[in-house]
Amino acid sequence: MNDYRRIADRIADDIATGRLRPGQRLPPQRAFARRRGIAPSTAGRVYGELVRRGLVVGEVGRGTFVRAAPDGPAGQALTEPGPATAPVNLELNYPSTPGQPELLAPVLAPLLRPDVLAEALLPAAATGTEAAREAAATLLATPGWRPAPQRLLFTGNARQAIAAVLASLVRPGGRVGVEQLTYPLVKEIAARLGITLVPLAQDASGLLPEAVAAAHRSAPLSALYVQPTLHNPTSLTTSRPRLLHLAQLVHDLNLPVVEDRIWSFLRETGDPLAAHAPDLTHVVDGLSKRVAPGLTAGFLVVPPHRVDAAARAVRSGGWNAGRFALEAAVRWAGEGTVARLVAAKRADAARRQRILAEELAGFTVRSDPGAYFAWWELPAPWRADTFTAAAAAHGIAVTPGPAFAVAPGHTPDAVRVGLASAPEPDLRRALRTLAHVAERRAGDRTGP
Repeated sequence: MNDYRRIADRIADDIATGRLRPGQRLPPQRAFARRRGIAPSTAGRVYGELVRRGLVVGEVGRGTFVRAAPDGPAGQALTEPGPATAPVNLELNYPSTPGQPELLAPVLAPLLRPDVLAEALLPAAATGTEAAREAAATLLATPGWRPAPQRLLFTGNARQAIAAVLASLVRPGGRVGVEQLTYPLVKEIAARLGITLVPLAQDASGLLPEAVAAAHRSAPLSALYVQPTLHNPTSLTTSRPRLLHLAQLVHDLNLPVVEDRIWSFLRETGDPLAAHAPDLTHVVDGLSKRVAPGLTAGFLVVPPHRVDAAARAVRSGGWNAGRFALEAAVRWAGEGTVARLVAAKRADAARRQRILAEELAGFTVRSDPGAYFAWWELPAPWRADTFTAAAAAHGIAVTPGPAFAVAPGHTPDAVRVGLASAPEPDLRRALRTLAHVAERRAGDRTGP
């Protein structure tokens, strides 16, 4: 039977008559199937037929969008692919510098001796080893702060550290304050733990203390999750006066804090919130950005009285770090490998920011000169989902602003551009293409 084609015909008619607008996102296939009373497999065939007819464009992980209307030379649609080029992923953001494998390999070689390997393959406790605690304390230190080694715990990665500390602090149903734009995986972690996230306003200096206080008065917060240094996605770093104000506020409220510092290695100065509120702040960091995503460890610095509770959460969640990764981290840190990688990545990020500034000149882009990402506020009348679909059709992946939004219905017309993963020539080419796409639609006031 051709039932799926008849359904596709009706959707095509909705597109032709304007009931479905260019750039509009179609429901997920399962939701579409429920609404139509059809099997999910039939819904998949409907969407496939719409793609075949050139009426919609699908992006893995983002959804299916109605193609943009013809606009530009020869009537080419903005969501029609341009000249064939290799895909460029500006959504993934894992920095890697030239010569990195050659720098890492010699340090790993001693671990492959049978006697050393036997030890390195044993299970690791949440507290790691004494050598790992000392190495991590030195690695995380700033000019005015060095965590006490006995306060260090270890997980498989920084995301697991966030999950563990939130699980140890917040019961299901509890409320956690977060910046109004936040790391998307925090939203997923909160959903799995049954935690309600409360969006809090920010300004150019960072999180607004009065927003924290007002939310806490409304209904007590169980904790606060913040990214004061190179906030993802805006790359904002909280000013020192604001940081001191927040430290005093959480002290007055006796409010635990989870401070995410995964990108802080890119800034040479500045102490964490933990330096000013050590008895309340839980610091999360890791090796995935400093070193490499494939062999990593998460670091968790907790207040002295919370070490046991946080360690229990690590164990119960199965979030322990691998002993091999810890042994590698100790050697990389001790022999200066991590420091050399950090220096190289700071220089690499600065070069990529210069490319960004050149190719997106004239647009509203918020970014730190040393960050590996940028927040692009799109020109009207672009919407984040429409622009993401248009970028995908040109073989370029970006992250739409709503992925970071905490408040329901809050859909910032912006995208995050990751600068770390693409080779520099590909990055320049992709940014230039995106600028051309944005300019064409910005000049079309009849668009969506």
